[in-house]
Amino acid sequence: MRRRAFIAGLGSAAAWPLAAHAQQPQRMRRMGVLQGNAEDRDTRAWVAALRDELGKLGWTEGRNIEIAIRWTTADVASMKRFAKELVALQPDLILTESTPAAAAMLEQTHTIPVVFVLVADPVGSGFVASLSRPGGNATGFTPIVSALGGKWVELLKEIAPRVGRVTLSFNPPTAATFIQGYLSPFKTAAASVGVEAIVAPVNDMPELQSHVTTQAGEPNSGLVVVPDAFAQHHLAEIAELTARYRVPAIYGSRSFTEIGGLISYGPSLVDEYRRAASYVDRILKGEKPSDLPVQAPVKFELVINAKTAKEFGFDVPTSLLARADEVIE
Repeated sequence: MRRRAFIAGLGSAAAWPLAAHAQQPQRMRRMGVLQGNAEDRDTRAWVAALRDELGKLGWTEGRNIEIAIRWTTADVASMKRFAKELVALQPDLILTESTPAAAAMLEQTHTIPVVFVLVADPVGSGFVASLSRPGGNATGFTPIVSALGGKWVELLKEIAPRVGRVTLSFNPPTAATFIQGYLSPFKTAAASVGVEAIVAPVNDMPELQSHVTTQAGEPNSGLVVVPDAFAQHHLAEIAELTARYRVPAIYGSRSFTEIGGLISYGPSLVDEYRRAASYVDRILKGEKPSDLPVQAPVKFELVINAKTAKEFGFDVPTSLLARADEVIE
């Protein structure tokens, strides 16, 4: 009951309010959203950013748009169930988060326009024919930029100059479609700054803990945590683990540095949702998703947790602090 009340407070709807249709001089547009865990702070912030940007574009809930949200988890079965529910509502457009959610939705409809966010490899996943010309009923935004694989190594070496080996950790089930793009830049950057590059696939938290404890026993080891669904789901555990064993780590999301992680660099995911609102607006005004190119990130964030750096005994270079978008004291 508490979860239902919470979701209702966020504005999800079991059905479209019929009264609104009779009261409005213009046709009420219907939008479905298949989104991640409602109890996750970041997920709520992303949806709030989407709603805020839609408002700026002239879309006001209850006046000219109704939004039905289905909050899900990493469970694919629930994604498929909620995808079917949203399609049954016959919305004008559906927005989805993540590769599994987009896959579940596109199994249910080939006609309703779908805007996706946080999809790693939309071409390889079969969602679009190409990034420039999607060609079907889906388009959206991908957070994957291969060059990040090298940037993470460079930044970690800058904040922890004694690091001599760096492990790139990822979860094969959730990173399979995009991890290869990171590997070559990761290895190239490691060689350029004189550190050993290690690749460590981990299937669960016990495996990750084993890697971290091994690194803790080897001086001057560092860790790159790839931003996959596994890392996001276990972010508190991972941040606590690296802090406990004093292993300097860099993350792809500011979520980690906000709870004690050392440093993060990656796309602004809030910005991705704001940009997604522009595609929602354009499609509702008549444009086709097949003609709207899939877009890469344009805004990146460097966040440093100065308190954690001090606990690790690192003297953060002034030049690095000056480049940071945020320094957490």
